Amino acid sequence: MSIPKEPRQLMINLMYLVLTALLALNVSAEVMNAFFTLDEGNQASIQTVDTQLSATVKGVKDLLSDESKRKYKPIEPAIDAVRAKIAEFNEYVNVLRDDLIDSAGDKNGKKDDGDYTVSYGKTVPKGKKNKDITTRMLVDEGKGEELKKKIIETKDDILRTYTELLTEYGDTFGLKKEEIDQRVASMSDNLPLKVDDESWKEVEGKNSWADFKFRQMPLAAVLPLMSQMQSDSKSSEAALINAMAELTGGRVIEFDQFFPVVQAKKAYVISGEPFEAKISVGTYSSQIQPENIKLYANGSLLKVGEDGTAEFTTSTGKIGPQSISLKAEVTNPLTGEVSEGEATYDYEVGLRSVTVSADKMNVFYIGVDNPVSVAAAGVPTSSLRVGMSGGGGKIKRSGSGYMVNVDKPGEAKITISGEGVSQSFPFRVKRIPDPVARLSKKAGGTMGNGEFKAQGGVGAFLDNFDFDAKCSIQGYNLVYVAKRQDPVEAVNRGGRYTDKSKRLVMKAKPGDIYYFDNVKARCPGDKVGRPINSMVFKIK
Repeated sequence: MSIPKEPRQLMINLMYLVLTALLALNVSAEVMNAFFTLDEGNQASIQTVDTQLSATVKGVKDLLSDESKRKYKPIEPAIDAVRAKIAEFNEYVNVLRDDLIDSAGDKNGKKDDGDYTVSYGKTVPKGKKNKDITTRMLVDEGKGEELKKKIIETKDDILRTYTELLTEYGDTFGLKKEEIDQRVASMSDNLPLKVDDESWKEVEGKNSWADFKFRQMPLAAVLPLMSQMQSDSKSSEAALINAMAELTGGRVIEFDQFFPVVQAKKAYVISGEPFEAKISVGTYSSQIQPENIKLYANGSLLKVGEDGTAEFTTSTGKIGPQSISLKAEVTNPLTGEVSEGEATYDYEVGLRSVTVSADKMNVFYIGVDNPVSVAAAGVPTSSLRVGMSGGGGKIKRSGSGYMVNVDKPGEAKITISGEGVSQSFPFRVKRIPDPVARLSKKAGGTMGNGEFKAQGGVGAFLDNFDFDAKCSIQGYNLVYVAKRQDPVEAVNRGGRYTDKSKRLVMKAKPGDIYYFDNVKARCPGDKVGRPINSMVFKIK
């Protein structure tokens, strides 16, 4: 699209771009905030697990310093190997996250303040909506498949460490072969760190795990996916270390600080839906019995199950940000000491909503493809039903959006329905704007003798029209007026000069005047030609 030279038109174009940006921001702000809430929750869970693991590892190493526990000494290097491998994996993911944030930010080769902005009071990556960077790096450049390989490799390595420990020292620890095999198989089946390498094969058009997982995913959605992988790796580390600590035959329970952890089904819920969550104390150990745990939500004591978690449900009638005040009390079964901690869990309640926006202009134009975006908050894309009425229009799926074609001026409506949402969005239907008749770059005025003779005919130009559309000249009347002579007229069919028109043009000399009258053009969607501007040229 060329830049208009008229200040008024330039201002209109700029206002349109700003409006489009604001509409896009309004559509996705709630969803983007939910993604960042999920990411922050994953990071908090990782920190909590790491704090508890550090206490457990310290307790095990203190226990192994006792001479009577010498036979369990091989457990210590195995624990160190597992911790080192998980730390290596998490650092790999952190570097990948930083690269994505920087590539969608200021692109200076490092993650810094220039990659972030403040949105709705929260500091978030500038490229939070960027889908091109995630697709390019994680799908096209192979970083996603490299991540998959790293997950598989990390899981295999930590399982190998555990298997080799039990295989080599199982007899020393008093384990029978059947028990060793059962422990290894159970650990292999239940470690959270894993790759589902089958589901993507059932989705048409997906070529790989990375393609299924990351293609056209905005950065804001990819970050919580990655932090969930890190959380799974930390949970796997905890499972292995707790299993190895159990082999020592001692009960190492060291309480430092306790943080209630919320495992919510959704961090963003729709008004009227229940908010459901599991609340627990950091990472749960089978050594801690349910009677030693008390969990409170908003001051109410919850019933703790055998797995150390409590079910919590509350209503969501009020719209907007919400919070739950949490408290945990844990009794050390060895010392009777009671430790407690408090935390607040934030979530957001919103309304189902759908927005439809024309990608290029705020109207549908006859004769061209009109791209349309449909965005839904609180409604799965797979549940949306999109239809159209009016304007003689049709709508069809096109890539990640839709394409609209219309053939009658007036009004058309896009209708959206699905899972509690039923809305219609009106759009004006108009013909393509009138093109401008020009010789080269001029629509009249003075023109040099040689330049005028070099023209091959009249062209129709669509200025400042953001579609790939071309109009053609159907015809015009060319009138030649030489100095002190009668006018001579030629009727020209089509845009290029006919032989008669060309002879008149070749007579041009300084002071002559040429009139282009009754100019008609035809644009895509036109059934007949339309009159457009006339032109007058004086030869200099």
